[in-house]
Amino acid sequence: MIYVQRRKLVMVAFGGNAILRSGQKGTYYEQLQNVMDTCKSLHRLYEQDCDLVIGHGNGPQVGNVMLQHDAGAKMYGVEPMPMDVCVAETQGSIGYMIELAFRNIFFKEKIRKHVITLVTQVVVDEDDPAFQNPTKPVGPYYTKEQADKFVAETGAKYVEDPKGNGWRKVVASPVPIHISNIDVVQRLATSGYVVITCGGGGIPVVRNEKGGKGMEAVIDKDLASALAALEMKADEFYILTDVPKVYINFRKENEQALDTLSVADAKKYLAEGQFAEGSMAPKIRAAIFFIEYGGKECIITEACQLGNPNCGTRIVN
Repeated sequence: MIYVQRRKLVMVAFGGNAILRSGQKGTYYEQLQNVMDTCKSLHRLYEQDCDLVIGHGNGPQVGNVMLQHDAGAKMYGVEPMPMDVCVAETQGSIGYMIELAFRNIFFKEKIRKHVITLVTQVVVDEDDPAFQNPTKPVGPYYTKEQADKFVAETGAKYVEDPKGNGWRKVVASPVPIHISNIDVVQRLATSGYVVITCGGGGIPVVRNEKGGKGMEAVIDKDLASALAALEMKADEFYILTDVPKVYINFRKENEQALDTLSVADAKKYLAEGQFAEGSMAPKIRAAIFFIEYGGKECIITEACQLGNPNCGTRIVN
C-alpha cells in the first residue's frame, strides 16, 4: 500500500492595514503592491506543501467606501448602501487584488493553480448583546450637528472620537457563529485552490423563520477567520500583523517577545491590559477562541516571517 501524505490545510488572516498602510493615499496601485508583497510571503507556505485559505481585513477600505457613498449622496442624491453591502463591496475588490497578485506569482513560477474569491456571508445571532450596545466606529467623521441630524433621521448611534476628530457612527460587532459555504471552501482548498473568504470578517447576516437578512454590523476578521479554521479543521491558523512576535510590556524598557504563549497566560495578560484594543487584543482573543474550541496551534507573526522555522508567537493549550 502506498501512503500519500496529505497537505496541511492552513488558514491565514491578515489585516486591512496590510493592504492600505499608514501614510499612503490609498491608490489602487499602492494597495495592489502591498497585496503583492504579502502574497509573496504567503507563497512560502504553498511551497511547504500547504493548502491555503485566506481571510482579510477591510478596515481602511470599508471606511473609504462609506466616504464614497456619503459623497454620492451629497453631490448626486444617490442613496447610500447599508453596512452589509459595503462589506460585500470590499470583499469583492480586495479579493480581486489578492487573486491578481497570486495569479501573477503563479504565472511567474510556471505553476498551474487556481485562485478563487468567495463573497462570504457569516451568520450572527440576532439576539447578540452587541446589537444593544454598538461600539465599533466605522466610516467618516462628522460635526456634532451633522451627527445629531443623522441620529434623528436614521436612529443610528454616533459617538465623539477620543482624539477630537469629530463624531463617527458606531455599529455592533457580534460574535460569528457560522461561516456560510465553509464546506465548499474546504473542498476547494483541499483540491488545490487558493481560496479567499471571510473578507472583512464576512457579511453579517441573521437567519430566522423568515429567511435571512443583512445586518448593520461588522465582524472581527480574526475571530471570523478563527471560526473558519475550526469549521474546516485546519491544521494551522496564522494571524498576520506588523510585528514579528507578541510582546508583553510592548515598547517599554522591559519589553519581552514571546515564543510561545499558553491560553492561560494569554488570558492573564489580557486581563492585565498587556494587549492594546484595536491592535493585539482582538488577535489574542481569536487565538484563544481557536485553541479552546479544538484548534491545535495559532501563530501570530508578520508576513515576512512566514516559512521560517519557529516564526512568530505560538499560542497553544
